[in-house]
Amino acid sequence: MTETPNARPSETRVQRLQRLRRAVEVSGALHLKDAAELLKVSEMTVRRDLAGPDGETLALLGGYVVNAASPTGLKYTLEQEIDQHTQGKRLACRSAAASIQPGDTIFIDCGTTMQSLADCLPEDMSLSVICYSMNIASIVTRRPATQVMLMGGLYHPSSQSFSSEDGLSYLRRLGVNKAFISAGGLHWTRGASCSNFHEVAVKQAVIATAMESILVVDASKLGSLKPAFFSDVGAFSRIIVGGSVTSEMRKHFRSLPVEYVTSAT
Repeated sequence: MTETPNARPSETRVQRLQRLRRAVEVSGALHLKDAAELLKVSEMTVRRDLAGPDGETLALLGGYVVNAASPTGLKYTLEQEIDQHTQGKRLACRSAAASIQPGDTIFIDCGTTMQSLADCLPEDMSLSVICYSMNIASIVTRRPATQVMLMGGLYHPSSQSFSSEDGLSYLRRLGVNKAFISAGGLHWTRGASCSNFHEVAVKQAVIATAMESILVVDASKLGSLKPAFFSDVGAFSRIIVGGSVTSEMRKHFRSLPVEYVTSAT
C-alpha cells in the first residue's frame, strides 16, 4: 500500500511516532484511521511504525492507538477486580441466569461479573455457550450438558480474553438467543463502556447478532464512564443491576428497562 497523496516525505518515522504519542497523551486513544489522517500517511504505514523498534510505547488495540504501558489509562486486571462488589455481582447474575431456558444458545462476555454468571448457570440444563475468555471457559467446560464455543485469537492477560477478526466472523455466523454483556461503566447519556479497547468489537458484534442483549452490572458501575465506549444504553433489552442504588441515581435510568436486584430471592 502506498502513502496517501498528502504524505510528508520529510517527516521521519521517529517524528511521526512523537506526534502520535502527543496525540494519545491528549485523547487517551486515537483510532487508526484518525492517526493516519493526522500523519498524512496510510494506515499500513502507521501499523509499520508501531511495529518497529521505536514504537514500543504505543500499541494498536481494537483499531485504536493507545499507550502500551497502560492501554486503557487504567490498570484493570481480573485479579484486582475479582473481590470488588462481589455481592452486587452475584445478585445481578442470579437474576440474569433465571431467564435462561433449556436449549438456549447464550453468549457470556468476559470479566469478573460474567464469571459469577457462569457459576450461576442451572447445573444440569442443556445449553450452548459462546465465550472468548479463559475464566469463563474454565467454568462452562466442566458442565457435562453444555456445548462450548470458544472464540480464539490474540490473548490479553489483563482480562484473560481473546480477540481476532476470525473470531468476530465466527460470532456473526452463530445464532444467539441471549447475550449477557458486562460493562465497566454505565452512564445515562454516555452509554456503556469498558476498560479494554479490544473488547469493544466483540461486544458490538454480539449486540448486533443476538435476539436479546442483556447488560449485567453491579450498582457501582452506574454513573461511571470508562475509556472504551461500546454501546448506547438503548441497545439493551434488559439492564440488570445488583446491589443498592440511590433514588437519585435511579432517576437517571427511569426511562430504561432497568431491573434492580437488592436481595436474594
